[in-house]
Amino acid sequence: MIQLSEEITKIKGGVSSPKGFEAKGVHCGLRYSKKDLGAIISEAPAVSAAVYTQSHFQAAPLKVTQASLKKEGVLQAVIVNSAIANACTGDQGLKDAYEMRDGFASQLGIEPELVAVSSTGVIGELLDMKKIQAGIEQLGQAPSVSGAFEEAILTTDTVTKQTCYELVIGGDIITIGGAAKGSGMIHPNMATMLGFVTTDAAVEEQALKNALREITDVSFNQITVDGETSTNDMVLVMANGCAGNDCLTEQHPDWPAFKKGLKLVCEDLAKDIARDGEGATKLIEARVEGAKNNLEANIIAKKIVGSSLVKTAVYGTDANWGRIIGAIGHSAASVTAEQVEVFLGGQCLFKHNEPQPFSETDAKEYLSGDEITIAVRLQEGSGSGRAWGCDLTYDYIKINASYRT
Repeated sequence: MIQLSEEITKIKGGVSSPKGFEAKGVHCGLRYSKKDLGAIISEAPAVSAAVYTQSHFQAAPLKVTQASLKKEGVLQAVIVNSAIANACTGDQGLKDAYEMRDGFASQLGIEPELVAVSSTGVIGELLDMKKIQAGIEQLGQAPSVSGAFEEAILTTDTVTKQTCYELVIGGDIITIGGAAKGSGMIHPNMATMLGFVTTDAAVEEQALKNALREITDVSFNQITVDGETSTNDMVLVMANGCAGNDCLTEQHPDWPAFKKGLKLVCEDLAKDIARDGEGATKLIEARVEGAKNNLEANIIAKKIVGSSLVKTAVYGTDANWGRIIGAIGHSAASVTAEQVEVFLGGQCLFKHNEPQPFSETDAKEYLSGDEITIAVRLQEGSGSGRAWGCDLTYDYIKINASYRT
């Protein structure tokens, strides 16, 4: 447990930690041996909101989830498979996604529109629906075990990703938990990533939608691994109200505290995805201050962590600040060269449009760590922003060269 402030505490847990939620994962045979079908289930219908990939080729499961949410804006369960994305699969893929939704709803004894569907894996292959149907039966008998859902949604990930926070709202303790998958093809809006957030707080639907969009822009949309985007990406949040608090709206005095908790969950998951980038050995964070506004700060930060030259320099423990300047230089933000300052591990490398004396030895030692922060000051205004990425290694090529084999 980590006490962050009087109002919020980080605790051990994930999507099944908030009251009234359970999460499961089973192996149904889509993958050779690992869990490949998971579900989150709420004991009561939950006010829900989602954001989706901006790809022109949105996968069938996303269309089904959008149809479910369009009905009343509430969900009671989500079912997720890995191994097969069910993307670019035409009418049959859409039919299969609906069959997946309806079958799980029947298993739970709830209306189909209360179920969301998500898939991740290889694009262009149809689901084996016999295996999915058998898996749905398994889910009905499976216990809720911590980590099982997180395992079931992985593809090339090397670790599961989950986080959880507790906070006090109007005297009631509420919990916000999250799980995610993502390792390659990460460059939102959005990327090959899935994020699931649950809370036992009661939240008004429009307020939840607004908060998710705003927070996604500064968390999941500020990560990049390889500059690629995909077809199935989604972040979904469910609020079932089981904590018993008065319904939160944007006018509620505790709304800022709730948004802070939601943001912390999303940031944790976003950073975990960036840290687990395919072949990655280091998490890179870019912090930009003094930009014209927050939007321009975020643009520059993401340019830095998205630069292949920055990423390879970090991998090679080379404090080549020219790579950072190169990334800043072709951003769409306002930049005055003479005012830019660049810092690495507390050392100033660049200032007044010229190099600064620094210890190459200390810089190399800093770059040998597994978490690297690049700080930039612009002196254009009061905007600030952050972004997260990872180094680019030989293993990234190996993983993606043999992805289907």
